[in-house]
Amino acid sequence: METIKEYPNGEISVVWKPELCQHAGICVKMLPKVYNPKEKPWIKVENATTDELKHQISKCPSGALSYH
Repeated sequence: METIKEYPNGEISVVWKPELCQHAGICVKMLPKVYNPKEKPWIKVENATTDELKHQISKCPSGALSYH
């Protein structure tokens, strides 16, 4: 069964599928205030605008990050 984690901010929900993640690090490099693998939760959607999140998610090479 696939693990899916969601991180909502009221406008958007960032969806992370850990099994797909290739750990390319693009998310951390683009939005370090949002993505911090050393913290729990590691995704803090409140630290970026919805447009910034959508732009970054579109760059995820594995498709592990998406939104709705």
